[in-house]
Amino acid sequence: MTRDAAPRLGFLKPALIHSTFIPALQGAQTKMSGSVAESSIYLTDDRKAIKDKITKYAYSGGGATVEEHRRNGGNCETDISFQYLSFFLEDDAKLEETRRLYSSGEMLTGDLKKQLIDVIEDIVEKHQERRSQVTDDVVMQFMKPRKLNYNH
Repeated sequence: MTRDAAPRLGFLKPALIHSTFIPALQGAQTKMSGSVAESSIYLTDDRKAIKDKITKYAYSGGGATVEEHRRNGGNCETDISFQYLSFFLEDDAKLEETRRLYSSGEMLTGDLKKQLIDVIEDIVEKHQERRSQVTDDVVMQFMKPRKLNYNH
């Protein structure tokens, strides 16, 4: 209804943006919480914290035993490590290969978590390096009030 009425009122039609949220480490049925540090990975976490959180808390879609996992494969739809890789692994071919190996049982949960740890540690480390270079002057440039130009 808003999209119909907005032009008659002199406004642009609103747009809808659909986004997929990153699930909590404990699984898609839970939510990230600032009061539960183990529910997410922070950009301030060090390598040890990232490894510990993924190793201990990332919900696995693998089998209860190695034999069961090898026989039935892992469930990429519920495995949080795979879900995180679908957000952060930029190589689509490698992600598809990981899906194939994990869902067939050739790749175990520990191997999948190791792959995620490597990807996340690299991203967080690069962010922390760039963040350390931000000065008060840079922040002031972004925070400086300036006139906005609206051309409807």
